[in-house]
Amino acid sequence: MVKKYVSVCDLVSKKYKANTWIILLLALNTIGSVWANNLPSAEDLSQQLGITQENFASLNKGEIIFFDVAEGDEKELAAGVAMYLPAAPAKVMSVIKNKNLLSIDGEITAEGVIPQKATPETFKGFGFKAGDEEATNFLAAQPGSKFNLSTDEFRSLHSIGSSGPDSASQAYRNILMQRWQAYQKNGLKGILTYDRGNGTEANPGGELRFATQDSKILSRYFPELYKAWLNYPVTLPSGAEESFIWRNRQVESRPTPILLHRIIFSTQTGELILSRQFYAGHSYNSNQLVIACLPYLDGSLVFYANRTFTDQVAGFGSSLKHSVGQKQAKSEISKLLKKLHGVLKK
Repeated sequence: MVKKYVSVCDLVSKKYKANTWIILLLALNTIGSVWANNLPSAEDLSQQLGITQENFASLNKGEIIFFDVAEGDEKELAAGVAMYLPAAPAKVMSVIKNKNLLSIDGEITAEGVIPQKATPETFKGFGFKAGDEEATNFLAAQPGSKFNLSTDEFRSLHSIGSSGPDSASQAYRNILMQRWQAYQKNGLKGILTYDRGNGTEANPGGELRFATQDSKILSRYFPELYKAWLNYPVTLPSGAEESFIWRNRQVESRPTPILLHRIIFSTQTGELILSRQFYAGHSYNSNQLVIACLPYLDGSLVFYANRTFTDQVAGFGSSLKHSVGQKQAKSEISKLLKKLHGVLKK
C-alpha cells in the first residue's frame, strides 16, 4: 500500500513540476482596502501574506520562503513562494519576457509567440518523431485521462487514414490552432472540456474562471485588469501588453503541447504578470499564475503563487496526494528560482 502511494505522489510531483517553470507570482487570496493600479510595498504585501520578520531575515540572505495559498477545489494544487533577487523589477521581467525561460527550464524543448495571423504551421515546433510510440497512441486515443481532448477532437483523430508521426503531428497542430482561435474569440467560455469517458468531463475553463474570481488582491489593486482577465476577450487597460505562446515541454517523458496567454503590466510600484495555460496536452487540466515583482533593498522581492488543476489529486487518498505533491513541488520551484537567481547575477 505504501509503495502505491509513493508512485501516485511521484506522479503528482511530475505533473506539478510541469507548471512551475520559472514565472514568479503574486498570491491573490487576501483582503484590504487599497488604491487601484498600485501595488503595495514589498513589506506591506509580505505582511498580508503572513510573512514574518523572521522570514525577512531569511529573505535578506537570499533564501526562499514559502507561504500558504488556499486551495478551493480537490483537483487543485497551490503553493506560494517569495524570494529576493539581486536585480531591479524591470530586469527580472526582461529576463522572463525575452529569454522565454528556455535557459532556465530544461524541460522546455521549444516555444514561440503565436501571431495574430497564425496558421497550423505556427505550431510546427510541436511534433512527434519517427518511431515515436506517442504518435500511434495519439491517433488511436479514446476518451480517458491519457490525452486532454474533447469528444469531437477524439472523433476527428479516428477519421485520419494514416498512422505515421507526420499525420499525428499535423492533426495535433490543427487542434492547437482551433483551440487558440476558440479562446481568442470566446475566452474562458471557448475552452472545450476534456472527455474522460463514461460520461465524465474535466472543465479547464471552469477551473481557470474559479482561479481568477478567487484573485482578490488583483481585483482590488487592479480592478480594470481583473475584469479584462476574467471576461477576456475585452479591451485591456492602458499599459497592459498581451501575448500568446505555444510551448513543447517534456512532461513525464512525453511531448506536451501547451497554449499560454500572458499579460505583462508595468506600474510605478512594480511589475505584474498574469499567465494562464488554457490548454495542456496531458497530465494536468489547466494552470494559472500571476507575477508580482516589487523593489526591495538593491533588487527585487518576488512573490509567486501557482494554481494547477489536475484530476490526479482528487478522489481516494486526496489529502495524502496533496500533502506529498506540494512538498515535492516546492522543492522543484526552489531549484528553478535558484537558476533564475544565477541568470540575473551574470
